[in-house]
Amino acid sequence: MIVALPMLSSCEAISSLFGNDNKVIARVGQHKLSRSEVESLVPSGTSHEDSLKLVMQYINSWASDLVYADIAEEQLSKQEKDVSKELEEYRKAVLKYRYEQRYVNERLDTSVTESEIEEYYESHKQKFIADMPMVKAKFLRISTDSPNVEPIKKNLSSDNVEDMIYVDSLAYVSADRYTDYGGRWIRISELAADFGTDYNSLLPKIRNSFIQIKDNDYDKLNMAYIYDMVGTGDPLPLEYCEAEIKGILVGIRRHQLVTGLEQDLLEDAREKGKFVIY
Repeated sequence: MIVALPMLSSCEAISSLFGNDNKVIARVGQHKLSRSEVESLVPSGTSHEDSLKLVMQYINSWASDLVYADIAEEQLSKQEKDVSKELEEYRKAVLKYRYEQRYVNERLDTSVTESEIEEYYESHKQKFIADMPMVKAKFLRISTDSPNVEPIKKNLSSDNVEDMIYVDSLAYVSADRYTDYGGRWIRISELAADFGTDYNSLLPKIRNSFIQIKDNDYDKLNMAYIYDMVGTGDPLPLEYCEAEIKGILVGIRRHQLVTGLEQDLLEDAREKGKFVIY
């Protein structure tokens, strides 16, 4: 078995692989690889060194496949090389999959109502259990000497619209970071990460829904107000589960369509005499 690859310096190889003609750049036995077959693999703007790496990776992969194929042709018996049965099974599987996909895509209703989501959630609550506390929270990092620390702390827990606007305005101009995580439920581990700790260490520091921890250098204060919380072992909030439940319901519909298709096709084949059990 002959494998011929460029044995050149980087500069020579780049010149050899990216010249203007369509010369052969690699050979495995009687198989040849031309420059035009690989030049399209390199994204525009890629450096010469990175281009060379990409092309050499492709050449080595191309050569490896052919070396295996050629040695198999030489060493395997005629019976071992007969893959017609496997190819036919693969062909049937691919055709079945493609038809199922077209059939389902033409018929699948992906719209799911809130009532359907709620009904599934109530019927399968045991599937949606929190493995750690879930929270809705506001978090900020602010300099300990900021004059706005106390006004923010005082109003952060308020649900009064004016107080909330006031806190937002103070936090946005004075805090290094201020977020309510988009108002979504988050795992408490995500909140703990913003404090630079783990959630087991964070939990004992919650006082009346507040957490405040100074950074190691003590010139920054990390603060959070937890305005809603679900404990470990409790049902996850419906809001948190909506996307997953929608996917489940659409998946059930897809499965029903495929199952129904199989049954319909078998019944149709029986009626037309194409499918007979003796």
